[in-house]
Amino acid sequence: MPTAVRFSPTRTEIAGVGVEQLARQFGTPTYVYDAAKIVERIHDLRAFDHVRYAQKACSNLAILDLMRRNGVLVDTVSAGEIRRAQAAGYALHGDPPPVVYTADIFDAEALEMVVKHSIHVNCGSPDMIEQLGRAAAGRDITLRLNPGFGHGHSQKTNTGGEHSKHGIWHADLGKCLRLAKEHGLRISGLHMHIGSGTDLEHLSQVCGALEKAAGEIGPQLASISAGGGLPIPYREEQSYVDLDAYFALWDATRQRLAAAFGHPLRLEIEPGRYLVAESGFLIAQICAVKQMGNNTFYLLDAGFNNLARPILYGAYHPMAIVPRGTAAAPLQDVVVGGPLCESGDIFTQEEGGFVRTRSLPKAEVGQYLVIECAGAYGFVMGSNYNAKPLAAEVLVCDGQPHLVRRRQTFEDIIAGEQIPGA
Repeated sequence: MPTAVRFSPTRTEIAGVGVEQLARQFGTPTYVYDAAKIVERIHDLRAFDHVRYAQKACSNLAILDLMRRNGVLVDTVSAGEIRRAQAAGYALHGDPPPVVYTADIFDAEALEMVVKHSIHVNCGSPDMIEQLGRAAAGRDITLRLNPGFGHGHSQKTNTGGEHSKHGIWHADLGKCLRLAKEHGLRISGLHMHIGSGTDLEHLSQVCGALEKAAGEIGPQLASISAGGGLPIPYREEQSYVDLDAYFALWDATRQRLAAAFGHPLRLEIEPGRYLVAESGFLIAQICAVKQMGNNTFYLLDAGFNNLARPILYGAYHPMAIVPRGTAAAPLQDVVVGGPLCESGDIFTQEEGGFVRTRSLPKAEVGQYLVIECAGAYGFVMGSNYNAKPLAAEVLVCDGQPHLVRRRQTFEDIIAGEQIPGA
């Protein structure tokens, strides 16, 4: 189990490779992932029967391949993610299902794919049960229940309660049991996820709600899922969740259900952030140092087109300067921002858009700044705002950096566009 973490205001290497070497070889901005850290986090969860990766957190094929080779199953939330899993070598069906489709809706392409390839579906709405039943009666399904309460580090990551669109409302469980029976669908799994950053007090409530719902479904259940939401520390005063206690709560729930049903149940966990966040680093170059009244700004060549979490949630990311020479530079309070024509393009902000400063070493134009713990919901939420290209992605394995996505070109950006009559 991981211990407390310390963040330094300076950084010279990532996974044993020099930051300056990576910047020279691959340019900036570039995402760099440490494969060993991902494998370490997978091993943290070995007490669970199965670890299922929520690939929405970071879906590069090289990351998915690494998960697959380390025995991790995969969760998908779109037809595109199903195809990504397939491209990374995942079989599309099996026991337990290597690939699960979890959503609150079917679009036409997703429904076609799950029917054609017999992909297991985790249904988040009664409509999904009806639609799948009409298209493919006789399947096993999982239900994702919303227990009526939620938890998260931001309202935008809270996936439970009446203000969340996610899952089947707990009071509709009986209706869903009837719909499944009408269409010959067997409910073999139950899933409950209430948001990111859950603590043990909320977890005990989730376990109780899931156990009650499982009792209504009955012995046809073969598996339960703890969902995701495992936090990681972004600040030194934050700590890791007690994984032993976390597993113990879920295992006790599973054991009580197994005793009631007269057969064992599989216990899954479905992390995204926990597996990849700490592995990821965004390398950017300082392109301007500006004094604006009392504020000093470090302006980077990376913006919220590369890392959107700060502008979306006010998310905090540790940062470090790559030093020049051996002398330690004095610390100063700075605002760190990007190049975009948007006032909100600030990495050091709180939820609500309130700009804050960060204590970082004094730096000059041309030096590199590393945004840390950026492996989850980083590249995958990137955009071409201001006609900026998507960043390159690099995976470091055994001290060797591998380009796993080349930097997008201008030709890539406009490839799908055309002028009428041209």
